[in-house]
Amino acid sequence: MKLSVESLTTGLHFHGEVEGKRQHYYVLSSARQYFVMSVSASKRDAGNFNLVSRSAVDRLYRRLRGRLGLTAKMVFTRSKNRRLVPSHLAALNMLYVLVGTGRASIDGRHRSRELFFNVKSSVAVTARV
Repeated sequence: MKLSVESLTTGLHFHGEVEGKRQHYYVLSSARQYFVMSVSASKRDAGNFNLVSRSAVDRLYRRLRGRLGLTAKMVFTRSKNRRLVPSHLAALNMLYVLVGTGRASIDGRHRSRELFFNVKSSVAVTARV
């Protein structure tokens, strides 16, 4: 798929913010994909973004809903479909999208290096963009 800046940024919808261990993430979406954007805490005017397929996030949510204490590593290693979850980073970004859209939360009780996520079993239906 060929990417252009104009097509990526036209009509983005803001979903929410996610506070990770070291970064602050913003979740936005277009009709076909989510954008997980982060701003660097140490470098001024620097940041990063990752694209995540909307359909992949929806499929992952259906598979994980109601689960507690999930990590990105667990989601990646337990995934049988490598097209859906191709890496640990993709799994982490998908979990950030779930938090940003209100379908999951970060479990703050754990004090380890990894982030633990709790996926909600049901979410109120919201209008799609």
